[in-house]
Amino acid sequence: MNIIYTNHAEEKIAERRISKRMIEKSLKNPDVVLDGEVGRKVAHKLIKDRLLRIVYTTEKDTYVVITAYYTHPERYGEEK
Repeated sequence: MNIIYTNHAEEKIAERRISKRMIEKSLKNPDVVLDGEVGRKVAHKLIKDRLLRIVYTTEKDTYVVITAYYTHPERYGEEK
């Protein structure tokens, strides 16, 4: 699996202090994958008491990460 990051994703994950390693692990083994807007997917991974959301698309065997952020699990119906 190849993973590339958009410029926006690079900026936001640095700003939010999310490691690429955590994103890659979460994409390989998400808790759930939801359909997003405009053909995008959203991977959810519960990490301790936070929910990591990764917005991405796929092109052949490559994940293109659009953005990633932590949020509260309750906001998206996930349980702690």
